Amino acid sequence: MTSTNEIRRSFLDYFAGAGHREVPSAPLVPYNDPTLMFVNAGMVPFKNVFTGLETPPSPTATSSQKCVRAGGKHNDLDNVGYTARHHTFFEMLGNFSFGDYFKEQAIIHAWTLLTKEWGISADRLTATVYHTDDEAFDLWRKISGLPEERIIRIPTKDNFWAMGDDGPCGPCSEIFYDHGDHIFGGPPGSPDEDGDRFVEVWNLVFMQNEQVAGEIVGDLPKKSIDTGMGLERIAAVLQGVHDNYDTDTFKELIAASESLTGVKAEGEQQASHRVIADHLRSTSFLLADGVLPSNEGRGYVLRRIMRRAMRHAHLLGAKQPLMHRLVPALVTEMGQAYPELGRAQPLIEETLEREETQFRRTLEKGLGLLEEATAGMGEGASLNGETAFKLYDTYGFPYDLTEDALRSRGIAVDRAGFDAAMDRQKAAARAAWKGSGQAADGELWFDIAEREGGTEFTGYSSTEGEGRVVALVKDGKEVDSAAVGDEVIVLVNQTPFYGESGGQAGDAGTITTPDGLQIAVDDTSKPLGRLHAHHGKIEAGAIKAGDTVHLWVDADRRDRIRANHSATHLVHAALRNRLGDHVTQKGSLVAEDRLRFDFSHPKALSDEDIAAVEAEVNAEIRHNDTVLTRLMSPDDAIAAGAMALFGEKYGDEVRVLSMGHAGSDGKSYSIELCGGTHVRATGDIGIFRIVSESAVSSGVRRIEALTGEAARRWLVHREDALKDAAAVIRATPEEVPGRIAALMDERKRLERELAEAKKALALGGGGTASGPADEDVGGVTFSGQVIDGLEAKELRGLLDEAKQRMGSGVAAICAVNDGKAAFAVGVTDDLTGRFSAVDLVRAGVAALGGKGGGGRPDMAQGGGPDGSKAEEAITAVRRILAGETAAA
Repeated sequence: MTSTNEIRRSFLDYFAGAGHREVPSAPLVPYNDPTLMFVNAGMVPFKNVFTGLETPPSPTATSSQKCVRAGGKHNDLDNVGYTARHHTFFEMLGNFSFGDYFKEQAIIHAWTLLTKEWGISADRLTATVYHTDDEAFDLWRKISGLPEERIIRIPTKDNFWAMGDDGPCGPCSEIFYDHGDHIFGGPPGSPDEDGDRFVEVWNLVFMQNEQVAGEIVGDLPKKSIDTGMGLERIAAVLQGVHDNYDTDTFKELIAASESLTGVKAEGEQQASHRVIADHLRSTSFLLADGVLPSNEGRGYVLRRIMRRAMRHAHLLGAKQPLMHRLVPALVTEMGQAYPELGRAQPLIEETLEREETQFRRTLEKGLGLLEEATAGMGEGASLNGETAFKLYDTYGFPYDLTEDALRSRGIAVDRAGFDAAMDRQKAAARAAWKGSGQAADGELWFDIAEREGGTEFTGYSSTEGEGRVVALVKDGKEVDSAAVGDEVIVLVNQTPFYGESGGQAGDAGTITTPDGLQIAVDDTSKPLGRLHAHHGKIEAGAIKAGDTVHLWVDADRRDRIRANHSATHLVHAALRNRLGDHVTQKGSLVAEDRLRFDFSHPKALSDEDIAAVEAEVNAEIRHNDTVLTRLMSPDDAIAAGAMALFGEKYGDEVRVLSMGHAGSDGKSYSIELCGGTHVRATGDIGIFRIVSESAVSSGVRRIEALTGEAARRWLVHREDALKDAAAVIRATPEEVPGRIAALMDERKRLERELAEAKKALALGGGGTASGPADEDVGGVTFSGQVIDGLEAKELRGLLDEAKQRMGSGVAAICAVNDGKAAFAVGVTDDLTGRFSAVDLVRAGVAALGGKGGGGRPDMAQGGGPDGSKAEEAITAVRRILAGETAAA
């Protein structure tokens, strides 16, 4: 028997041998088509090549493309497990010609591979062509030798392919395999064509026309080939079975499910095992390609697939989570062809186990309540929508699960009633929001979010992608279009742009279209916490709602932001290690050029503390360990050692970031809850440098730091400054500290000598003084002086010496420095009964433009801002002594 892996390999080898470039499968999340939830056909990765927007990798190509159909127009979810050929995940084998060969060679390749390489009997094959495609009809007859009755003309769209209303299109030629007359069904185009006897195995699309608004307007300048062959279907043919689930890969996965549940895949249990096997593949590949379960968008579809499989595990009687224990069997079967499965195996297993553990709680509670609500209902009855909504809203039991659980009993669900209850809840939420006192323009965002849902963020793994414009906002109002020069806010259904939140700055970049639109995005915000709003100015072209746009994040800027964000996690851990577990984050700013981290701590960090934290963070950076992301419930995350970040609101699930070298307990250096973007490995941060530490408020400190190139430039600037200082004092950089210390000692010595000289000058009565050293004022000996450059601390000593010299009298000295004045008055003991030094000094201080002054009756001191009034301060004392004015 030929294995599925061998079939895949032989297909790729055949076309590689025919000159085709083998192209690896693209991820399941399409980067080039915002209208698709997942890649659902082999040609999707080549869409822009066929439309001329991208250069082909080579004139011809071949691939085995991963595909998922579980949402939107191509939704096979409800049929999976109950039919022979429906899957949520499948592989599409394809060969492609981008303007190279056309119909004849495509048919030759198909017929050669099927009949000669794989040995399928021509008697079992039937071809179809579009009813007007005489060229294809004649080529099939010539190349295959099939009788005309087995080259069937089909007039429907089944044999005419189009990329959309606009773009490339062309007729198809499908190849069917006849499984034999023991199976009901007729050939394509017959009344019994819906039977299972004739199964389509290959579709050859001949892209030869171009259409506009659904009408063919001409021929393509380069005619191309796009083919698709379902690997699961051709494996069934080559392995001699009619049912895809009887092929080797599925048999192995079902056997693993049987072994773990102890239940044979027979009778009613067969469908459950098939659902589990199929959904194991789709969920594992989606997880490996970066999709994580959530309540919106792709994550919601993933969760829906997971829960459907988990419910069937429950039906089989599995007492413990099952899905994660099947992953090794899947990796064994498909890991060689798709190594991403092996790389992501720990993440896949952990996510599946967590989801199933959580879902089992919901399932047990919901099924019990559902049983009560439907007690006594028979086949044909209908569960009212209010009850279904209560199960969803209060107990977290999804609508589709309610519907699925009741289907086997023939009980329907009132969808209209469910939707009405949902609408009432939304109306109540809107009313509550209006009463919350938020900004008036918030209602605009509420309207958009209610109409379009939240923006799906694709930027964890990519910095570019495509999106469909769902809203344009200009001058605070929603508009249909905008043109050059307009400042607009653009909202799309999916974006790689991170919206400002959690302290991380929003992304900047560019929005473009092939017809010349150019928007410079300078910021991205996150209204209501679920919309990503791109703020920018239209530099060229025009934009309207519904347009498909390409979004380019400024990747270099994003890298700098990511480095700073990851550094905040490391510095948080280092601070706790150094200072203690009382340290918790109190806020942060993560910008492209710097980071700021606020934390609880009662006192300033010492130089030794700062050096130790900086060294520890840099050590983790040098380890260059991979940064791991997991999705967990908040309780589970915190139980695993994760720290919640300040100011964040967490829902049912959180992203848990683990980074840094694992300790002896096996835990990573840092484990935190965080929805931001981060480096792939700690080494991407480069270097880390703390540039300041300060107080924010009582008990809260702040560190500002730099990483990467910004840190390098800061260090270079510091080194340049050191070299300049060394040059000024004629020393080497290494000698600077010692030379500066010597210069400071010399300065202190000279300052002491200068102070002594000024003091001696003052005592000698010379220098810059206001009049004679001693004078008689109102019968009191008075000494008043103004001295420039004298330090305030010298005043008291000079006054003591003046009082000692006079024996009886009053002395006043005003010292002027840098435009300001220090003023002091001394009164000998025999005169303190008549004059208080405090009153006298206050009069002088008032003349200097100051207030107050204090001391004792025999000695007081104060100061004022206006040193130019020093003479007036002396005069104010003189006038009081002369009795011209009373003391204040």
